[in-house]
Amino acid sequence: MTSLPPNFALLQVVPELETGGAEQTTLDIARAVVASGGKAMVATRGGRMAARLEADGGHLALMPVQSKNPLVMLGNAARLIDIIRREKISLVHARSRAPAFSALWAAHATGVPFIATYHGIYNAKTHLKRWYNAVMTRGALIIANSDYTRDHVMAEHGVDPERIISIPRGVDLARFDPGKVTPARIQALRDLWDLGPADGRTIFVLGGRLTRLKGHLSIIQAAALLKASGRQDFLILFVGDDQGRTDYRHEVEAAIAAAGLGDQIRAVGHCDDMPAAYRLADFALLPSTQPESFGRAAVEPQAMERPVLVSDHGGARETVVEGETGWRLEVGDAEAWSRGLRAALETGAERRQAMGLAGAARAKKLYSVEAMCAATMAVYARILEVKA
Repeated sequence: MTSLPPNFALLQVVPELETGGAEQTTLDIARAVVASGGKAMVATRGGRMAARLEADGGHLALMPVQSKNPLVMLGNAARLIDIIRREKISLVHARSRAPAFSALWAAHATGVPFIATYHGIYNAKTHLKRWYNAVMTRGALIIANSDYTRDHVMAEHGVDPERIISIPRGVDLARFDPGKVTPARIQALRDLWDLGPADGRTIFVLGGRLTRLKGHLSIIQAAALLKASGRQDFLILFVGDDQGRTDYRHEVEAAIAAAGLGDQIRAVGHCDDMPAAYRLADFALLPSTQPESFGRAAVEPQAMERPVLVSDHGGARETVVEGETGWRLEVGDAEAWSRGLRAALETGAERRQAMGLAGAARAKKLYSVEAMCAATMAVYARILEVKA
């Protein structure tokens, strides 16, 4: 891994540390900076992942950086300026748009380099929204979390290709290691989710927060078609909390009930042990209705030797090899997804295992958190070398 200057101090700015890909990447980079002898600070409103940051040796700076209120953003900039000066911050790294404004202002005021990671594909139907999104391109360099995201940023903002670097999100292969998931961990989830020992159905896991863009309703429609055709030997688990989206959760629950799928689909809420959840499953699902910029929920189950069924757009086109590590299906097409579920159900144990092993080998080769951290550290070193 690229060595950083002595006394290197990084300040990352992210709305919250609750759950999600940007949040996990924030923790991964903080851990790598600490391991290399540097200081890692994160300015955020907080969240359930904050304890993990501090356990890894990172430092938390609590402030309302998630706010889009201009006065609050100015206040955040003042707070960040104080942190940059007091902690002798070497570089500021923003991971979302609203916090990026405060971080950019603070970096300019203190003469510290600023960069941002484009973690998502932001809609921009107006000139004002495009200007708002473009704050993520105003740093010394831009990091995109996939080639798909990089292409989007160049097309949307006219960015010089030399200024944007694609660094795929990393998966913590030490955590997502099939060999480390004990039968007891899997049984704990079976008990929690009331899966009896005689339940031999094929299990699909859709991991991710309960939000419309994850495509839960498409899966409910597909499952209804599958059941109507005579297949009932499957169980689909929606694993993830609603993060306050109670209306959508109620809509999902109502759709399950209306389709008569109470025995085939369950929304089980948040899970702290996703490696075990994927090992409990036979297949994983990522039916996103909008393109995922990367889609860690497609890569993590592959690392756990599980084939995946994904929507055929966005980053999933890079992370899933059709027919080899999973299937790519038409976005929001219930009939296509019903056929995909049936194909998975009819896949024999030997081919299922071969697909799982192929996915794991590919994840280890391309998507390790170590590779992501090393590439990010190289970006930091490059920026600081230019500044020097």
